[in-house]
Amino acid sequence: MELIPAIDLVGGKCVRLIQGEYHRQITYEDDPVKQAQKFLDAGADWLHIIDLDGARVGKPVNIDTAQAITAGVKMKFELGGGVRDEQAIRRMLDIGIDRVIIGTSAIRMFDWFTEMTEKFPNKLVLGLDARGSKLATSGWTQESQQEIWVFAAKAANLPLAAIIYTDITKDGMMAGPNLERTKALVDAVDVPIIAAGGVTEIDDVVKLRQLGVAGAIAGRALYEGNLNLKEAIKAAHQEDE
Repeated sequence: MELIPAIDLVGGKCVRLIQGEYHRQITYEDDPVKQAQKFLDAGADWLHIIDLDGARVGKPVNIDTAQAITAGVKMKFELGGGVRDEQAIRRMLDIGIDRVIIGTSAIRMFDWFTEMTEKFPNKLVLGLDARGSKLATSGWTQESQQEIWVFAAKAANLPLAAIIYTDITKDGMMAGPNLERTKALVDAVDVPIIAAGGVTEIDDVVKLRQLGVAGAIAGRALYEGNLNLKEAIKAAHQEDE
């Protein structure tokens, strides 16, 4: 399992939102390139980048910052937030992003998303963010009536790189991930699942690994020192007996 540290961008700075609420923002680092290098030095192979400004307005905003990260730090990158057309996908791939996360547009324009996965096979990640069982869109500011399991099953036959499942109620709360729903999603589809939201301590990493997820994303717990990245990576890479 990959342990993937997260950088969420607002105004070019590393922040975290509590439960996805923009008015509950914590700023951790003014220099995202410096932060990414710290994650690399700790042993991380992948970096999860979310353009929160882009997610809210519907188009990429922190492009220059993302490009500075990809140019300055030798890691693999996944990025989401406001990527809602083919031009934006191409732009992200051109600046060095390895896989592009699409959430809102996949949910609202599934035929278009299907076409994009065929144009960019194994380069797109489906981002499924949910409160309870219902999907949320537009940077978590709007709730869909679509059930996460139904939508995941519909998308499972596409040439996806992965599905990222985020329980919004857990995100930034440092109260542990939603293991039950994560396990249900792992069992429901034959697509690599990456879990996000609530990863706080080594035990959370171990439990997620044992569920069979391909990756786990950690954010606030790393920034605040509750989770040591080197130890978390070691736990993620251990073999289960």
